[in-house]
Amino acid sequence: MKKVQLTETVLRDAQQSLIATRMKESQFKDILSTMDKAGYYSVECWGGATFDSCLRFLNEDPWQRLRDIKAAMPNTKLQMLLRGQNLLGYSPYPDDVVRMFVRKSVENGIDIIRIFDALNDVRNLKVAMEETKKAGAIASAAISYTTSPVHTLEKYVEMVKEFKQMGADTICIKDMAGVMTPYEADQLVKAIKDALDIPVILHTHCTTGLAYMTVLKAVEAGADVVDTATSVFSGGTSQPATETIAAALTQMGYEVPVDTAVLKQVNDFFKPLRAEALESGLLNPVVMGTDTDALNYKIPGGMLSNLVNQLKQQNALDRLGEVCEETPRVRKDLGYPPLVTPTSQMVGVQAVQNVLLGERYKVVGKEIKAYLRGEYGRIPGEVDPELLKKVLGDEKPMTGRFADTLEPAFEKTKKELGDIAESDEDVLSYIAFPREAEKFFAARKEQRENKRAYTIEAVE
Repeated sequence: MKKVQLTETVLRDAQQSLIATRMKESQFKDILSTMDKAGYYSVECWGGATFDSCLRFLNEDPWQRLRDIKAAMPNTKLQMLLRGQNLLGYSPYPDDVVRMFVRKSVENGIDIIRIFDALNDVRNLKVAMEETKKAGAIASAAISYTTSPVHTLEKYVEMVKEFKQMGADTICIKDMAGVMTPYEADQLVKAIKDALDIPVILHTHCTTGLAYMTVLKAVEAGADVVDTATSVFSGGTSQPATETIAAALTQMGYEVPVDTAVLKQVNDFFKPLRAEALESGLLNPVVMGTDTDALNYKIPGGMLSNLVNQLKQQNALDRLGEVCEETPRVRKDLGYPPLVTPTSQMVGVQAVQNVLLGERYKVVGKEIKAYLRGEYGRIPGEVDPELLKKVLGDEKPMTGRFADTLEPAFEKTKKELGDIAESDEDVLSYIAFPREAEKFFAARKEQRENKRAYTIEAVE
């Protein structure tokens, strides 16, 4: 009997896709010890947008959150999503910062690091993968799956062979927009299994309505692990439901080593959180449905929820359809990058600007300019020549790895911060998100001083 295991995403991608990563630690900490008994392959609980959100919106230390989760879940592998050379930020970092960040992630509790590059440039995974292996964690190399004239089955197989040579322990097919069809899943999983003797993981989203069928075909083709979300935070732009996938696979004759009674306890716990998010408007019905248009515009779940939030803030939610139609046009102009952080943000913001300003590329952000220069890596296809000329003029895009041009930054930043940073983790937080980290450090200091003053007053 073949074993198929499940990675639970409610603490990271499920809540990132549905409620813009606004789940506080205080909201989920009481269920962690129960989740530890569920029998998951892993719990994805960190990385992605969680780090940014903790500092920017929740006034939480992301490192402390990770340590707390680890303390409450000693028997479960904790997993994070890492954007290769971009770490958890939106631009490439020097190699010394990447190595230190990976090392500290493992020291603070991470067991599995899923590493991807938005452009599928394998050069941008190398340093993070080396350090993951050195730190003793599981290195899961991910394909940023997409479809376009320049993305083929043969190229994906070539990529995973390079991943294996770089030391990958597992291969993840990361279908961030939920555009992978059952047929494509069958073909790609079989091709990877034929090329390599290595566990294959499928990560997809329910955005287009394909996910449940795609998961079943992937498993039949040989996938070893699939990502799922506890049912109240499943569906829509999130993952398929954990309980549903477990029940279906078990009945099909697969061994799915999860405790269904515990799964129910987990789901029951999150029901009030979902109800609260619906009532407050944080969980928007737009991201809960099935949108087959995503098969055309390739927008991943987290990106769609962020687009909705952006347009709501500008009182322009009624123009979401126009933005979704503009997105694939921008993507084509930029050489068909997969839509995953940070390229999804670049393409999404540009599409919003093109629509709201009434003129295409009237304003081009600095991130797009850096992308066209080659700072994010090799662009998969050909960039529109007119756009390239407009943005770069006579400047030629670089051909080497941008990180090779960056000076080491960790020790220099640590020295500059002095007492402001209380740990190496603080230094890394600052390097990733300077303004947000400074704000958090100040709030932390004020909170401690107020607590100390209150204690002294109480004693007196």
